[in-house]
Amino acid sequence: MKKYNCLSIMWLFCISHFAFLASCSMQKQIAKQAKAHFFSNNDFASAHLGVAVFDPSTNKFLYTYQAEKYYTPASNTKLFSLYAGLKYLGDSLVAARYKIEDDVLILQSTGDPTFLHPDFKNQPLLKFLQQDKFQKISINTAFASRPLGSGWAWSDYTEPYMAERDPFPIYGNVLTVIAEGDSLQTIPPILKPVVIGTPTKHQPWDITRNLGGHFYTIENGKGTSAKEKTITMAMERGTFAARYLADTLHKEVTSEVTPLSKGESIAIHSQPVDSFYKIMMHRSDNFFAEQTLQMVSFEKLGLMSDNKIIDTLLKTDLKELPQKPKWVDGSGLSRYNLFSPKDFVWLLNKSQNEFGLQRMKVILPGADEGTLAGRFKGYDQHIYAKTGTLSNNVALSGYLKTRHNKTLLFSVLVNNHQAAATAIRGQIERFLTSIIDKY
Repeated sequence: MKKYNCLSIMWLFCISHFAFLASCSMQKQIAKQAKAHFFSNNDFASAHLGVAVFDPSTNKFLYTYQAEKYYTPASNTKLFSLYAGLKYLGDSLVAARYKIEDDVLILQSTGDPTFLHPDFKNQPLLKFLQQDKFQKISINTAFASRPLGSGWAWSDYTEPYMAERDPFPIYGNVLTVIAEGDSLQTIPPILKPVVIGTPTKHQPWDITRNLGGHFYTIENGKGTSAKEKTITMAMERGTFAARYLADTLHKEVTSEVTPLSKGESIAIHSQPVDSFYKIMMHRSDNFFAEQTLQMVSFEKLGLMSDNKIIDTLLKTDLKELPQKPKWVDGSGLSRYNLFSPKDFVWLLNKSQNEFGLQRMKVILPGADEGTLAGRFKGYDQHIYAKTGTLSNNVALSGYLKTRHNKTLLFSVLVNNHQAAATAIRGQIERFLTSIIDKY
C-alpha cells in the first residue's frame, strides 16, 4: 500500500512538473512571437503597446506586456456596454412603458434605438401607437445625459457614426437624403421642407447643418455624386420624436420630463436583445452602444445618465476590475476612455462565465466577419473578437480557440502608432494566428 502511494505521488509530481515545463515553454514561445511581430517591427517603434494572453482553464496569464498600463481602447469600450446590456436588459428590448390616465396615453421612453430603424422591420411600438383609441399621447422622458459624449470630436457632429444620444431615438437619429433626378426625398419625410437646395444631377454634392439645428443645406460641387447620403439629426432631448409622432399619427402629442415607475406602467417589447447586440458588435455601431448604456441606466436607476450608470457599474458588478478604468462613454468615441489589457481579459472571462462562451461567440464577429472582414481568413471557429480604431490607435480583444482546442482570452491595445492602421492590424493578426496554430 505504501509502495502504491509513493508511486502515485511520484506520478502526480511528474505530471505537474511536465505541465509546469509545458506552461513555461508556451510562455517563451508567445514571447518569441511578440518579439517577432511587435518589438522587431518598425511600425511599432513609436507606439505604446499592451498585451495580455490568458488561459481561463488555469486562471493564469500566459503572456503579458505592459498589461497593467492604461490605453485608449476605442471601440473595445463596447465590450463594457455589451456586458451591461447582457446583465440588465433581459431577453428583449423594452421599446417603451405606458399607462392610460384620463383618456391620455402616457408613454415612458426607454432609449430603445430600434424604433423606426431600417435594420428592424418589426415595429411593435409603432403598431401600438397607431391604434385609434389613443388620440392624446404624453411622452415622458428621463434624460440626464448630453446629446454628445464627453471627449467626442465636436467637429464630427454631422457624421452618421456620431448620432446624438436621445431618450426617444427615431430612424437611428440620422436623416437620409435621396437624390432623385432634379428632386430629393428624405427619411424621415417630415424634414424634407427644411432641406435647402437640390443636388445637381450626376455632380458631386454634400449636405450640412448647423449644430443643434434642423436646417439642412445642399452644397453642390463638394463631396461625391452618390445618390444617397446620411447626416445626423438634432434630437432635442426627445422633443423631435414628439413632433414627428404628432405629424405622422395625426394625434395630439406632448412631452413631459417626469418618469413613470415600473410599478405603475406596462412594458412594450421591441427586439430580441441578441439580434440587436450582434449588429452592434459586428458593425461596431456607436449609436447602438451609446443607447445600450442609456437603456441600462433607465432600467437600473430610473433615469438615463451615462455618468451615473458608469459610476454604479464600476462600484458593483465591475468593482473587481484589475485596474480601475476611466470609463467615459458607451461607444469608445471618446479619447478620455482609459482601460488596461488586463481589464478587458477580466471582463471577457466574466462575460464567458456569466453568459456562456457560445452566446459570446454568436454576438462577437468571427474570422472574416463584421469589422474583422478580410482578416483571419481560414481561421473560422478560432477567433471571436471586438476591434477598435481611432486615428493612431488600434485595439483587438476577444476569444481564441487554438488548433489543440484550447480556449484563450486576449487583449492587444496599441496607442500612438504612426504607421498605417492596416499594418498594425496585420501584425496583431499574425501574432494571434501564431498562437492559434502552435497551441
